[in-house]
Amino acid sequence: MRTAIVFGATSGIGRSLTEKLIEDGYKVAITGRRLEKLEELKAKYPDQILIKQNDIREVEEVQKVFDETVAEFGHLDLVIQSSGVGFINPKLHWDKEEQTIETNIAGVTKLYTIVYNLFKSQGFGHLVGITSIASLRGSRAAPVYFASKAYQKSYLEGLYIKTKSIKTKQVFITDIRPGFVDTAMALGDDIFWMVSLEKATKQIYRAIKKKKRVAYISKRWAIIAFVLKIVPAWLLKKTT
Repeated sequence: MRTAIVFGATSGIGRSLTEKLIEDGYKVAITGRRLEKLEELKAKYPDQILIKQNDIREVEEVQKVFDETVAEFGHLDLVIQSSGVGFINPKLHWDKEEQTIETNIAGVTKLYTIVYNLFKSQGFGHLVGITSIASLRGSRAAPVYFASKAYQKSYLEGLYIKTKSIKTKQVFITDIRPGFVDTAMALGDDIFWMVSLEKATKQIYRAIKKKKRVAYISKRWAIIAFVLKIVPAWLLKKTT
């Protein structure tokens, strides 16, 4: 049986992708801080779900949860990183900046390193990171969130380049860059091009199955991405 672990499976994209994996025949370990949400999923799919309560900010616990999952499954085919926080924080309150750094940078980096090392040892595996369209430029309203997503994007690219050294050529790295999806992580009001969670999940899972290197969700955000990459910062300063 194919195996997977989803970090951040308690709600939103992580939870929805977990259900897609179950439908596709995977055995799935699910993680997150809210045990009651994990238990809800376990109750729906008792034979295919393994619960591993975890706060990704606790980096040593990330290692423990990961090692326990590998020991119980024997191997891992797929790891999806969907944990994350984000705040509109124009006044730069440090508690919000710090929480974002601990979650989106420190915790995620710990996870990515142990996943890569396992996959290199196995000779196979697929790492999927949920980053964001926010990874492409800076933001005056949520600077650390946008910066943390840029960091994740760059780190995933670095891991992709490192896979050249794996002789099997069976380790894959996918960067999923959603625009605005109708979840609690959608920052702000009057959000542009919001897509439903159902539509986003279908497109993400299709990209995972195709082992795409990068996928924008929904697909039309690729147009915005192209524009964002070429617009000078002085123009963003005037218009955002």
